Amino acid sequence: MSSTMKAQERTELLQTLQARFEKNTRHHKGIAWADVQARLEGNLDALKSLLAMEASGGEPDVIGQDSKAGPYLFCDCSAETPSGRRSLCYDAEALQARKENKPEGSALETAAAMGVELLTEEQYRELQKLGEFDLKTSSWIQTPADVRKLGGALFCDRRYGKVFVYHNGAQSYYAVRGFRGLLRV
Repeated sequence: MSSTMKAQERTELLQTLQARFEKNTRHHKGIAWADVQARLEGNLDALKSLLAMEASGGEPDVIGQDSKAGPYLFCDCSAETPSGRRSLCYDAEALQARKENKPEGSALETAAAMGVELLTEEQYRELQKLGEFDLKTSSWIQTPADVRKLGGALFCDRRYGKVFVYHNGAQSYYAVRGFRGLLRV
């Protein structure tokens, strides 16, 4: 990401975020936009991360707050896993190990470059309580070290009215699998 953000970009992003916030009040009951905006004002790193989430199709929105005075949680709330972050293997190790037909990158490194983190299984399940996401796609989630050490990685989706957690080789990638980011502001 570039180190600067134009005033117009910032204004347009804040307008987009506010409109989405006001449209989806079920995502963040009891949280006021003015409080969220106050946290965003002057927080260039958070704004750049949100811009990257938005630009890659994530439709970020506030989904809660860590504690009463803790950080607000922004998450990708696009109906399907963000279109600009698909066809990625799980991490750099998996990308390096792949000898042919390498994807363009990995979920963990892309998330780190954006300044966000992958959702945990618990966070993914909480997101699904706010709506129905990933009905046609799937999203990589944070994978426990013991699973990753054995070459695997976890992903989730929603099918048949239920949220499922699956495993795959960390080197795998699919046109319909990406990741959802979480940002604490």
